[in-house]
Amino acid sequence: MGNRGGILLTGLIIGVFALILTQFGNPPNMGLCIACFLRDTVGGLGLHKAKLVQYIRPEILGIVLGAFGVSVGTKEYKATGGSNRIMRFILGFLMMIGMLIFLGCPLRVALRLGAGDLNAFVGFLGLFAGVGVGTLFIKFGFSMGKASNEPRWTGAILPNIALIILVIFLIIPSLFYYSKTGPGSMHAPVLISLAAGLVVGVIAQRSRFCMAGGIRDLILFRNFNLILGFFVIVLVTMVGSLVMGNFKLGFTGQPIAHTEALWNFLGLALAGWSAALLGGCPLRQLVLTGQGNTDSAVTVLGLMVGAAVAHSFNIAASAKGVTLYGQYAVIAGFVLITALSLAIYYNKVNVRGSETHASN
Repeated sequence: MGNRGGILLTGLIIGVFALILTQFGNPPNMGLCIACFLRDTVGGLGLHKAKLVQYIRPEILGIVLGAFGVSVGTKEYKATGGSNRIMRFILGFLMMIGMLIFLGCPLRVALRLGAGDLNAFVGFLGLFAGVGVGTLFIKFGFSMGKASNEPRWTGAILPNIALIILVIFLIIPSLFYYSKTGPGSMHAPVLISLAAGLVVGVIAQRSRFCMAGGIRDLILFRNFNLILGFFVIVLVTMVGSLVMGNFKLGFTGQPIAHTEALWNFLGLALAGWSAALLGGCPLRQLVLTGQGNTDSAVTVLGLMVGAAVAHSFNIAASAKGVTLYGQYAVIAGFVLITALSLAIYYNKVNVRGSETHASN
């Protein structure tokens, strides 16, 4: 299903489910946002104390379990890993910081655009620029290294943790934290959310859908297949928002968004650069985790720690704007990712040069 038809179908399904989830209670323009829902889930586990964003999101658990189930069923499940895990953890951390400055992942960029939020267009430009810079490093030799096969049980660790959390959430929900107000208090019924996550996990695994990958393929290969899924989500969301009376074109008064253009741009530029080096956006990392990739599992852990730190140290933005600590974090993030990109790039160049010299 990793063809144009599969990508278009995936975009259609994600757009429809995002509208349904919003209609049933998820936050406005946030029917399905990987960054926001990981943040809420981290809060639901008690790993940060921001009371407005605490709720175990079944969509996240469903995506991982859906990808796991379909990959096992199609015999595509394969435990692999060992490719620069510390770097992946750091990039996952930085990607989450950038997304929480913008207030959304690449998927929410499409949802916000479809609902008329022009701040998301600024964010999209930043995402495109960030992925573009990361892609240039890849084009000139940047590599995270080659993953190798691992014991099958290692790839199932995070999917099994997701299953355990889901079972406890369904049976003993009082063990977790819940927001009484704010975005964390807005959610669709559990079974609807879980069903949406499972379906998205299945369809995204089959189609290899990836928002950052679409921009990368467009830049490197002039291939429009993956990026078409992004535009389908925008179109579906726009039609649905118009029909439901939720479309509002403009910059101001948008739900769970701020109008600080510079930081919207830079936040998603940092996230896009990280995603390009990692080889996938947050949704893709969840799907790869489900099909046994332990490197992606480490990236997801980096995303979760990033969310916990952002909301524990006043880094994450809000509808009021970007905090001073958030601005410092983005600047520090760019310094760090530049240093890491150059370090690995020059290391690869030196290794190739040494090999060439030795062969002569």
